[in-house]
Amino acid sequence: MPLYLLILVPLVAALAAFLIPRSLWGRWWRPFLVPISGISHLAMVAYLLHTATPLNSDTWLVLDPLNRLMLLVISLLFAICSLYVPPYLHLRNDERNRIFCICLPALLGLMSLILLSHHLGLLWVAVEATSLVTAPLIYFNRSPLSIEAAWKYLLVCSVGIALALLGSFFLAYSSLQIREEVFTSTLLFDDLIRVAPKLSKAWLHVAFATLLVGYGTKMGLAPLHAWKPDAYGEAPGIVGALLAGGVTSCAFVAIIRFTSIMHAAGEFAYASKLLIGLGIFSVVLAAIFLIRQRDIKRLLAYSSVEHMGILVLGLGIGGLGCFASLFHVLNNSLAKGILFIAAANIHRAYGSKSIDLVRGAFRRTPWSGAFLLLGMFAVTGSPPFSPFVSMFTLVQAMFADGRTILTTVFILVLLIAFLGISMSFLSILQGEPPEDAAKTPYHDSLGTVLPLVLLTITITFLGVYLPPELESMLNAAVAYVEVVR
Repeated sequence: MPLYLLILVPLVAALAAFLIPRSLWGRWWRPFLVPISGISHLAMVAYLLHTATPLNSDTWLVLDPLNRLMLLVISLLFAICSLYVPPYLHLRNDERNRIFCICLPALLGLMSLILLSHHLGLLWVAVEATSLVTAPLIYFNRSPLSIEAAWKYLLVCSVGIALALLGSFFLAYSSLQIREEVFTSTLLFDDLIRVAPKLSKAWLHVAFATLLVGYGTKMGLAPLHAWKPDAYGEAPGIVGALLAGGVTSCAFVAIIRFTSIMHAAGEFAYASKLLIGLGIFSVVLAAIFLIRQRDIKRLLAYSSVEHMGILVLGLGIGGLGCFASLFHVLNNSLAKGILFIAAANIHRAYGSKSIDLVRGAFRRTPWSGAFLLLGMFAVTGSPPFSPFVSMFTLVQAMFADGRTILTTVFILVLLIAFLGISMSFLSILQGEPPEDAAKTPYHDSLGTVLPLVLLTITITFLGVYLPPELESMLNAAVAYVEVVR
């Protein structure tokens, strides 16, 4: 199967959503294109994963051990979350949903392009394109706060992507220092890894630092996270789930690819210091802001900052830490899907996302309240959910690497984050609902709860049993990232 179909099929669905007429019939059926594209994409990914050997369509789009794993992450998350789109948009039948149904499949196609890209320039273009299709999704509510959030997202991420372009220039320039008549300068990742020991070390260091800041902005690492609280706070819940579990994971893949070049060049010690420093800083800063946070979605935004820090921290540790980081990409994505969709249901039931105004969710929205509680335990690393396994594995990796002080700080910060999130969520779930909440028409239904059921089953299953096929994919991805060929 050609790899470009993973990009083309969602884009065709986006085109179909554009062509459906602006009629009552079109507004009713258009949302179903989103789950159709998501399920079709997941089926294609499943087919590729069962292929015995990685397939290459050309030198720019390549299926390798890293993106085999990451395609599974984004495709599974999108397919499950896309089931939420039709019931959500039917609840909001007063809104014109054309832009929403165009941008969601387009986002899936562009995320696939990011993961499959093996060309430095194509990767940059794909990351920038995701910003352009997610900004209208953030503005979906058409309020002054949502347009402010969309502009802030575009502005901050544009600065980050500009830095990433500059870092790409630095990386390309480092290859120009190779003095070989037979060598031709290249922007393909496999070629850069092959010649990495001969790259200019000074320019390579500058390039990695600049690229880490640039793509770290897209991930939302602290202190580059200024767009996250506003964007997550104003975007619809499903958009927040795809931003926190999909777009940021794709930006992390960009950082992983440049870390592989540092491994191949023998300069991982330099990259490790930057990754660990930025990672632990993100975890610490997020934990501070999680305490007494009074907005549900902004609280989830700072939780995302924390987990982005965990990802780059594991990448910086290397070895078992890299294994934990890659596994945590999957676990964090699924857990964030639970939290954002459950929070969206509660927001719709109460007409507010202020923690001070939301009480008694167990009584007002019993299913969404229950899954919000389960998602809280999952995202804070509690057993038996799979985030506990990946976070515990990271702690083991740090201990094995002799980083006792770092491990102690990390565990203490995780405890602070747990206390901050649990105090806020328990105040939402307990007590009596205010009278105004009873007047809103929303009630939990099969359509709005089914994605929560599927996501929770998945992270519970992965928490008690790691399938050998998935473990093999993780080990292969670690070996690929650390250039063990």
